[in-house]
Amino acid sequence: MDIIKTKNLTKKFSDLTAVDNVTFSVHKGEIFGFLGPNGAGKTTTIKMLTTLLNPTAGSARISEFDIIKQRDKVRQNIGIVFQEPALDTELTGEENLEYHARMYGLNRSKRKDRIEEVLKLVDLEEKRRVFVKNYSGGMKRRLEIARGLMHYPNVLFLDEPTLGLDAQTRRAIWAYIKKMNKEEDTTIFLTTHYMDEAEYLCDRVGIIDRGKILVINSISNLKSAVGKDVITLSCTDLNKLNKKLQEQKWISKIKQHDGFLTLGVEKGDEKIPIIIELAQIVGVKIKSISVRKPTLDDVFLSYTGHTIRDEEVKSNSMIGIHPQYTRGKR
Repeated sequence: MDIIKTKNLTKKFSDLTAVDNVTFSVHKGEIFGFLGPNGAGKTTTIKMLTTLLNPTAGSARISEFDIIKQRDKVRQNIGIVFQEPALDTELTGEENLEYHARMYGLNRSKRKDRIEEVLKLVDLEEKRRVFVKNYSGGMKRRLEIARGLMHYPNVLFLDEPTLGLDAQTRRAIWAYIKKMNKEEDTTIFLTTHYMDEAEYLCDRVGIIDRGKILVINSISNLKSAVGKDVITLSCTDLNKLNKKLQEQKWISKIKQHDGFLTLGVEKGDEKIPIIIELAQIVGVKIKSISVRKPTLDDVFLSYTGHTIRDEEVKSNSMIGIHPQYTRGKR
């Protein structure tokens, strides 16, 4: 059963098409990831699905409710954790949850029980009466997730849920996301530009780049499409060797980028001597060559012709900001 359905969903801002005719569905109970670089259209898509932005064209339904015609019904069925913090730091964790529950009309008895449930889910029971201004970044993120679950949503939207957190805290957040998906039977729709996050959490991912969805599938199927192994090499003449390799039917995918050739093959160790021999035939010297199992980075490269890192560096350089200072920002 599909709990989210979109058809030709589009959003334009003047001459910019942020989301370009996207059509996809999300199955009930799954963790679905929208994977792409900053500015790809991920957050804009979430804002349309959560009724915060009206689409320029197209349609979408959540739990069978139309995002334009039945906005209130949609909002009753969803929870949202935004990229930017949206907690009242002058209230305690418990008071933040109480306020949210009142906004959704939960009665006193139900509010009390639900606060206990969600605090336990995210391990914040002992911090319930601490002011949020004294929470760590990871604790704030966990509280926001708990708040998003307060009214028993069918779908929880997480927009870059571990943005700016350290590696250990990110791992902890992943565990809570998995836990609530299983224990609450909540469908999770998350956006991320972290490959490891998508790989760890998601049942399926959709790769979006420059407003268009390029592919949707399970991670295992996406990796298999690239090849059993990935060979990366550099040489004295990429164009010449690339032309020769394009003739080889045993290469499932081949991409030239940033001074390297990336090949999708089977039995990569056996193919390295063949590649070296082909390079010698065309008079090209191999500088470096390696073989490994495919990753989501390879999948993204295969479908877009660039890596997420490349795209973010490009976007940041266009506005004159070093990428280390814009990590995850839009």
